[in-house]
Amino acid sequence: MFNQSLQAQGCCTFYCQSCGEVIIKDRKLLRVLPLPSENWGALVEEWCCHPDPFANKPLHPQENDCFIGDSFFLVNFRSDLWQPRPELAPVETQCSSENHLKLKPKANTKVICKRCKVMLGETMSSETTKFYMTEIIIQPSERKFSIIPRSQFVQSVIAQCLVELSAARSTFRFTIQGHDGKVYILLWLLNSDSLVIESLGSSKSIKKFPLLEDNLKADSCSAWNAVKVLYQPCIKNRNAELCSAWESDISIHSLTLPSATCLELLLILSKNNATLPPSLRSMNSFQVAFLKM
Repeated sequence: MFNQSLQAQGCCTFYCQSCGEVIIKDRKLLRVLPLPSENWGALVEEWCCHPDPFANKPLHPQENDCFIGDSFFLVNFRSDLWQPRPELAPVETQCSSENHLKLKPKANTKVICKRCKVMLGETMSSETTKFYMTEIIIQPSERKFSIIPRSQFVQSVIAQCLVELSAARSTFRFTIQGHDGKVYILLWLLNSDSLVIESLGSSKSIKKFPLLEDNLKADSCSAWNAVKVLYQPCIKNRNAELCSAWESDISIHSLTLPSATCLELLLILSKNNATLPPSLRSMNSFQVAFLKM
């Protein structure tokens, strides 16, 4: 999670978390500010006795600003800095007069890493870019970059987001949706101060999740702080009725991430669930998992 104290430590550098590519180099951040909630505009009438002074005025950061959202950063992307490779994405549109789909080109707003091609964020305007917290590491420029295992980083970011949002908004249920608008996971935060002691990983778990083998071995026989969650996958129309009910519930908060990261998170949850004793893997039709802090 981004540390606001970095603004007093001089210049910061933005890195791609997956490969270490420099995205923004030596940016001096003079203001690091939290963004209001997504529905803040709807409450303006309760605050003001005159017409909405913020109407049609989106919050965009200036050159030395960094605005922090629930799961993203907003920064001003000057033209003299690294720029994402432009892309075009075909969009399917239904033609009423014909019985076939017509492909129509549309500008893609995705920001991708030049080196590893991972999606880092999206362009919000000609100057403002949204970077997802799960894809970017921000640290003082004088500090040497070190790779953090992907699984460990994703768990830590998501766990901290859940803890902070539950404390700030008194909500414990979340939908994890991709940048494509699809819901991938339903999450229910049960406990934010768990201590998990992990013994040697079983060979069955390693064979089932070979991509996480190194991370599993590295963390064996260790104790770590974690959050305990219940989850339900929503891919391939699974739990469609429950998903629809959660989406229409205003007390449930939505976290948006790159679609690929949503699938990564689902794999991490499934891997963790598989390491639990069979009697502890489910609760009230939900699956149980822990996310390392």
